[in-house]
Amino acid sequence: MFGKRILILVAHPDDEVVACAASIARARAAGADIYALYLTHGCLARDVVWPWQRKDYDARVATRHNEAEQAAAQLGIRPIGWSSRAARQLWRELPQVLAQVQAAVEQIRPDQLWVPAYEGGNPDHDGLNAVGFKMKARLSVLEFAEYNFFGGKARSNRFISSDETVRVTDLTQGERAAKRAVLNIYASERGNLSSIGVDQESYRPLAAYDYRQPPHQGGLWYARFQWVPFRHPRVDFTSPAEVSAAITQFLSG
Repeated sequence: MFGKRILILVAHPDDEVVACAASIARARAAGADIYALYLTHGCLARDVVWPWQRKDYDARVATRHNEAEQAAAQLGIRPIGWSSRAARQLWRELPQVLAQVQAAVEQIRPDQLWVPAYEGGNPDHDGLNAVGFKMKARLSVLEFAEYNFFGGKARSNRFISSDETVRVTDLTQGERAAKRAVLNIYASERGNLSSIGVDQESYRPLAAYDYRQPPHQGGLWYARFQWVPFRHPRVDFTSPAEVSAAITQFLSG
């Protein structure tokens, strides 16, 4: 199912590892050339973090960038673009993101895109999935499960629902060790990555979604701590309905 010239759309540096580190290795072993377009720098916006963290903000962004470069070298993929966009902003800027993706496609002429699944793990992931939908008429698009909170349980690398199009890869012992090693490169994100498993990866051709609705009923992963009574920077207070509305407007434009 893998293409020969693949462009991975990376919402945040580390998503390329969480979603598809072993799949990258398998595609490369089959002869694929693989590129990555990083569509945020992965850090929260300067005005979102605690005031005492702002003096070191540029250093934090640089650290995340350096980690991504190390991870890309370890995975054997070629970065072709780095965005200055902060995390949690991608879903708000979908037309601009689409333009960046289209420019990258014109540059490297891939035969396949890899995108995150529409699963409520992160608003930026869900928005990028919709960008993949926009590109679906031009080239093959695969989506990879990262993490979700379907059924009120933390699940990694498993789709919310399965069908005959889903491919589940059980990682070998060597693949698990290799994926864990690349995850460890992202030391700045160790806390956020602690719930990610390394036993399997799941992908399929981009499914048909009703983007007018959140990915599933019940609490979404990014909304699971919205009960916190004050605006903690680590809690994403984005409304799932707002994300669906933004995606719907983007797709209708």
